[in-house]
Amino acid sequence: MRIVLLGPPGAGKGTQAARIIEKYGTPHISTGDILREAVKQKTELGKTAESYMSKGELVPDSVVIGIVAERLKNPDCASGFLLDGFPRTVAQAVALDETLKENHMELDAVISLEVDEDEVVRRLSSRKVCSKFGAIYSTAGGAVAPETCESCQGQVITRTDDQPEAILRRLQVYKDQTEPLIEYYSKAGILKPVSATGSVDEVFSRVVEALS
Repeated sequence: MRIVLLGPPGAGKGTQAARIIEKYGTPHISTGDILREAVKQKTELGKTAESYMSKGELVPDSVVIGIVAERLKNPDCASGFLLDGFPRTVAQAVALDETLKENHMELDAVISLEVDEDEVVRRLSSRKVCSKFGAIYSTAGGAVAPETCESCQGQVITRTDDQPEAILRRLQVYKDQTEPLIEYYSKAGILKPVSATGSVDEVFSRVVEALS
């Protein structure tokens, strides 16, 4: 099964992605991960990406698309994949369609996790993370996060982009750049809207139902 996972910050994409790959056995393709891997492996595109990343600049679409295209050619993607964090714009979605067509593939579904803005702010502003490996701790409902990670003893912090003002900026970027994908994939007939409100299990059961 070939799936794209969409959703605003705080929708629970990471949690649901882990559940999806466990159930369906598809590789999880995160653009951040494959960019870092391409840089590590010193591929030609990886070297180009590093030249931008080292200066704190955004990696151009052409480079990101090229790295995604290379990853999709790996044998483990032959029977399916889960794309997380890509595409982010309609231009990237069009390029992805062209790449898939060249490889005789097509998307089966685009899962759009839906959650309202107030809930996103509540979730992210009550989130703390391990500074080493990113384990997430919630302080919602009066819960107290530990000062050090229970798994690796890394410091537990509040990320700067999880402050309320930064959250609203991230949401605006999502609305401007990524929300148009909802219309794009809806017209293609493969959009599967899923309410991301409720427990992890409740949301995942809706995802499974949408994919069935």
